[in-house]
Amino acid sequence: MAPPDLRRPFKRTAISDQQRRRELSLQRQSQNRRDAQQQARCLASSVLSLQSQYPDPVPELEIEPESQPQQEAGPLTKDLDIRQASKLRGPEVRKWFASQLMLPEWMIDVPDRLSHDWYVFARPAGKRCIVVSSNGTTVSRERNGSILHHFPSALPSGARTKDPSGSAQSYCILDCIFHELDQTYYVIDMVCWRGYSLYDCTAEFRFFWLNSKLAETGACDAPSHYYKFRFSTVPVYNCDQRGLYSAYIESVPYAKDGLLFYNKHAHYQTGNTPLALVWKDEKCSQYVIDTDSKGQVLSQQQVVLELQEDGKLSTSDDPPVIFGCLDGEFIQKSGLQSGSLLKFAIGNGGLSFVDGKLEKSDLNYLGKSNRARMFADSYSKVIFQYMVRHTPLKFDDLLASISPSDDEENKPCDVEMVD
Repeated sequence: MAPPDLRRPFKRTAISDQQRRRELSLQRQSQNRRDAQQQARCLASSVLSLQSQYPDPVPELEIEPESQPQQEAGPLTKDLDIRQASKLRGPEVRKWFASQLMLPEWMIDVPDRLSHDWYVFARPAGKRCIVVSSNGTTVSRERNGSILHHFPSALPSGARTKDPSGSAQSYCILDCIFHELDQTYYVIDMVCWRGYSLYDCTAEFRFFWLNSKLAETGACDAPSHYYKFRFSTVPVYNCDQRGLYSAYIESVPYAKDGLLFYNKHAHYQTGNTPLALVWKDEKCSQYVIDTDSKGQVLSQQQVVLELQEDGKLSTSDDPPVIFGCLDGEFIQKSGLQSGSLLKFAIGNGGLSFVDGKLEKSDLNYLGKSNRARMFADSYSKVIFQYMVRHTPLKFDDLLASISPSDDEENKPCDVEMVD
């Protein structure tokens, strides 16, 4: 079915600086290039070694001493080397792993040049995880650092079989979503392939590499007695009207959980990034509005914020967004400490914006957050959930933001990458 011909221009009033931060992120990645090869080695070693409890321990990758300068123990950061990361325990491990994935922001403003600079695909429902194959084994770890599966795979160096093209350093790192219904790892990004780091490669190149290399290994074949899990790519489209409509409406072999948008020029940036976006509605996701532990929609929107030393309540963004402030006397009486994650309900006063920035918020304190939580909510998540309850960004709005003239200009480059 062809998408409707929407000829009216669309420009939604901005309620954030998401577009400005997108531009800054693109500038920053070209100015601050890092040692991507070393980053990949550290992550590969850490995924395999942190808190591993196997009878036959998985050996760590060899990292040359000169590439690992001694560092004093300090605050937890996403850039810890393997020797620092291997000493982490408990909550620190979960925080470290949560910072190793590229986390999309929620789409609260339609990006400029959506049809020219962005890809779109239907996000598989399931568990987001890092999958590493190295030294004859494959390990998947969830965002909180816990091991999801430890198994042989057809990925390079992913099983104890002879790999004529592999070596001890031929490790791979994939960004996946494990879809439990069909026991499949859907690969949404490629971080490293046969020891070659893709951190500083554009999404356009990473997706091309992913679709051309993964199938060659046999990892996409049906499960067997030896290879229990299957890997698969997802259909990725240029985000013109036709591609956006296809990602939204066409059937896929997995349950959908919204749409993911990737900027074609973006590198793989760990942590929250406005160069990757997630969007949902009731037609493409079962989980649009946050629910409680029983799956029931909450009568009031709830948010989790971090308490700062000065009593301010902030999001997990860098830099953080301040939503309010707690009275010092209340903090003392409640026994709250700096860094605590606190839960609030948004009251009838809601959220107020001036010139695209949060002006004030009506917050009602509910108590401390679940101890399993590692981070406060991001600003984009809070605003997206607020929009869903009041003035949602609809699919027709996304389509209308792409003019027919944009589609015509983009037509020669229309490429669908499928498994």
